[in-house]
Order: sequence, then C-alpha cells, then structure tokens
Amino acid sequence: MHPMIQALRGKLIVSCQAYPGEPLRHPETMAQMALAAERGGAAAIRCQGLADISAIKGQVKVPVIGLWKEGDEGVYITPTLRHARSCSWAGSDIVAIDATRRPRPDGLTFAQVVEALHADSVLVMADCGSIEDIRMAAQAGADILSTTLAGYTGERPKTAGPDLELLRQAVAEFPDHPVICEGRVHTPAQAAEVMAAGAWAVVVGTAITHPTSITGWFRTAVEGQ
Repeated sequence: MHPMIQALRGKLIVSCQAYPGEPLRHPETMAQMALAAERGGAAAIRCQGLADISAIKGQVKVPVIGLWKEGDEGVYITPTLRHARSCSWAGSDIVAIDATRRPRPDGLTFAQVVEALHADSVLVMADCGSIEDIRMAAQAGADILSTTLAGYTGERPKTAGPDLELLRQAVAEFPDHPVICEGRVHTPAQAAEVMAAGAWAVVVGTAITHPTSITGWFRTAVEGQ
C-alpha cells in the first residue's frame, strides 16, 4: 500500500467544494478554506476543478484528492481519462473518479482508466454507489474504495446519514482494501460511528465547508420548520 494512503488510516478528510453560482465559488476562497481545515486537523483535502486543485495544492501540505465534475447526470465525477490526467497535472496527489458500472463518456472501462493512471503513477480513489461498484473497483485495482455515490445512482436508497450498511459490507468483503466513507456525514457523532464501523477514513464536506447548508440547518431548527 502506498505510504500516503497508509497515513490516512483513522483520519479525517475534508472536502472543500462550492457549487456553481455560490458566493464561495472561487479558487482562492477554496484554498483558504482548505488551509483552515488543515489547521483544524484534516489529514487530506478533497476538492473539485483544476483551478481549485492548483490553488489548494499551493496552500496545504497534506495530500490533495482532486476531481473534475462535468455535468450533473450520469458519469460526471472525473468522467474520462483526460479529466483524470488533468487533475493529476493540476497537482492532485490522488485522483477521485466515478467508479460506477455506467458507460463512461470516452468509452473506456473503469479498469482501463485505472490501468492508464497507474502507468502514470497516479493513485486512484474509486467513488462507488453500491457493493457491485465496490467489487468492480477492487477488481480493477483502485487504490481506495469509497461510498461517495451511495444513494445517488438509483441502486441504493439515499440514507439520511452515511450509508453504514454499505460501508460495513464493503469492509467485510475487502478487509485488505482501504474503504473510505463519504456522503452525508453531518455530525461528529456520525463520523465516530463511521470509524467504529471499520472505515479507513471519513470524508466530511458540507458540514464543515458549506455555510449555506449549515445556516439552513440552524434556521430550520430555530424557526421550527
């Protein structure tokens, strides 16, 4: 196992991403957010877009997990080999890519993408939506398996919090693979529960770096909606 991945065991990864049209959608702002997360103890930063990857890489010392979203349907998280290589060239230490069994825009299989990236000495984080995706990603040689897309591909219901059932199944089936839990981890208690379920590490994004959502949670509580 690569030392960088080994070092993430038992750690917190913080996702710093802003959606299109939001006030914080700016590379410098995301880099400042990432630096703040690093100072708070984040062991790695996950981020989106070539400009953000480059800006964040210039600010933090921890590993950068980069991705490139194009579109919002189907395979849109680092959808092609070209996207993945661009993320690496922009400064990503690990590249996160869609690891579902859906057709990829460039016609390559997930396994072919992993093989090409490994030939370039690029580490791959597989964003999966089901246990079938996780099995496929493990077979293809992905360096990290993740529950990122659970509840978003139609294969599993969208849970209110992290998909602990999928996490536990993945950990049980692949005890020698790093399985990271990502998706809807909104509280420290949920993060602790994820780690107790056997996750290699946990990714938290919205609850730390998305003030619009956090404000909405508090407003709902205050106004009783």
